[in-house]
Amino acid sequence: MTPRLPPKLLYGGDYNPEQWPESVWLEDVRLMRAAGVNIVSLGIFSWARLQPSEKRFDFGWLDRVMDLLAKNGISVCLATATASPPPWLTRKYPGVLPVTADGVTLQVGSRQQYSPSSPVYKKFAAALVRKLAQRYRRHSALASWHINNEYACHLPECHNADSTRAFRAWLRAKYRTLAALNDAWGTAFWSQAYGDWAEIFTPRRAPYHCNPTQCLDFKRFTSDAFLALYRMEAAILRAATPAIPLTTNFMGFFKPLDYRAWAPEIDYVAWDSYPDPVDEAAARHAGAVGHDLMRSLKPGRPFVLMEQAPSAVNWRSVNLPKRPGIMRLQSLQTVARGGDGVMFFQWRASKAGAEKFHSGLLPHVPPKQSRVFAEVTALGAELKKLTPVAGSLVRNRVAIAFDWHAWWAVELESKPGRIDYAAWAQSLHRWFYQKNIGVDFVHPGAELAGYDLVVAPALYLLTKQAAANLTAFTARGGTLLATYFSGIVDEHEHIVLGGYPALLRQALGLWVEEWAPYPDGRTNGVRLGGRKFTCDHWCDLLHLEGAKPLATYTGDFFAGRPAVTRHRHGRGTAYYLGTRLDAAGLDALLLRVTKTAGVKAPLRAPAGVEITRRDAKRGQFLFALNHTGRPARISLGKYRGTNLLTGRSTARTLTLAPLDAAVIQLKR
Repeated sequence: MTPRLPPKLLYGGDYNPEQWPESVWLEDVRLMRAAGVNIVSLGIFSWARLQPSEKRFDFGWLDRVMDLLAKNGISVCLATATASPPPWLTRKYPGVLPVTADGVTLQVGSRQQYSPSSPVYKKFAAALVRKLAQRYRRHSALASWHINNEYACHLPECHNADSTRAFRAWLRAKYRTLAALNDAWGTAFWSQAYGDWAEIFTPRRAPYHCNPTQCLDFKRFTSDAFLALYRMEAAILRAATPAIPLTTNFMGFFKPLDYRAWAPEIDYVAWDSYPDPVDEAAARHAGAVGHDLMRSLKPGRPFVLMEQAPSAVNWRSVNLPKRPGIMRLQSLQTVARGGDGVMFFQWRASKAGAEKFHSGLLPHVPPKQSRVFAEVTALGAELKKLTPVAGSLVRNRVAIAFDWHAWWAVELESKPGRIDYAAWAQSLHRWFYQKNIGVDFVHPGAELAGYDLVVAPALYLLTKQAAANLTAFTARGGTLLATYFSGIVDEHEHIVLGGYPALLRQALGLWVEEWAPYPDGRTNGVRLGGRKFTCDHWCDLLHLEGAKPLATYTGDFFAGRPAVTRHRHGRGTAYYLGTRLDAAGLDALLLRVTKTAGVKAPLRAPAGVEITRRDAKRGQFLFALNHTGRPARISLGKYRGTNLLTGRSTARTLTLAPLDAAVIQLKR
């Protein structure tokens, strides 16, 4: 059985006691207990402290910290400390250092200064992990392992000699022969045919566009290379502590790593979320869509928010603090969307280093004089009241088909126009978020039987299997909404001939002759349901093969031609959006699509009020979060129960103060 976290809501953050004298540690744990902290991430960047030189280790300080935390009832998510090699390692073994596509070697002095393909790095990292595993495998404070930290965050790829050799080995394993590689890469173009594996390099800076399939394969290789590092550490830890769950912290919509391939390797999803509080509406959607993506990677288990800022961060040009109430509401949003852990970076704000102006649960000012620490303590008390929620799950009937390989491919060079794949997916998600209709993110080839509606934005790269899966979903009675520039190439980045989108042509009942990508500022119009809306960015020129036009263009040389279509396929319906509609036009279309699919929100709520539900065998939990600056009145309809935050029973209506929330345990 896969190891699990304790059945409670986790609350805490990164703890870096090595940055402070031991005289501070007792105050730390006293204040942790006062704030309701029950878990900390420990040792994330402590390799140089744990291993001061190649032949010497020092675990005494970590022993004392672990014992102190255990004595005070605080669990530990113990990091393997491999995220930043110590200076002695890269000085003695400079081949560990990563190299950019321009040939620049990245040096020590920051963090993550290692090549993921370096055998030397792997050797020393594995040795450190073995010692940690053996030393702490039976420690009472150990609740989870935190492997490395934010893989590829500042080092999305490497082009040194080790990476080049590893890339060639990866290609040999994938293609077996040079003939197969040359065919997949289309090397007949521009005289690129390879006659020896030694002729192949990572895609470095070149005079013009690099081979797109080579670039796509290098992105796949890089994700796999970092995953291999994770697997190396995970194997050591599983052998020593089979009952302790493992994780690493993801970063939401992070392009370099295919998190869907990583998800089966971790025991629970943990991720870091830092939306900018300058735009609070955008920030709350950024949190929601990130939670939904991360939760969807392992839908059968709650996730943990490993990092967020208690107030301000330090890396933006302007670092605005979160005003009172926002940190609490964002934390409750985590739980509302399926999280069982609310954690922060970091416990005590640093007094030195590059992140000394990043907020902490314990700021630089004395705790009794800190607005932030007062909010931290109040939140800890509230999360204890939500203990019954732990272990419950979010279940939705709408999914967005999202694929990292399609993301990589559509944003490679030399395309008809620029498509920001993640932004387009998030834009569509935002409509559902504002309507309080829950959404999951799924691979287009995943099991779709549990969904009524699947939205497929810009699936430029699509395999035959994934296309057949979407087609079968529609034929069985599902509702599909596909958008422009979908189904254009296969997994090798080769055009699928026969009329775009060839592999979805049957389900959509149309084919695309050509497209007209628009520059910024240019618009067209569409007429939909007797109303006129604006469109921009992209216009597909469609030919119908059974589909019916729902909207037509009003301008340009293709005026009068269909822009949005509807097609009955089997027992289901496939919609196609051939342009980018303005907000009102998208609203009109998606209202029609969701009505066809029969999906709707749990209940109606005023704008700016977020409604979600979590389900468990023992009952259901309804969350209502008022993100606005005014009171919100919500009719609860059939929902009755107890507000866990207040302990009071609910009536027919619920009134929330500005920035307030309710968590209702529903009656069976």
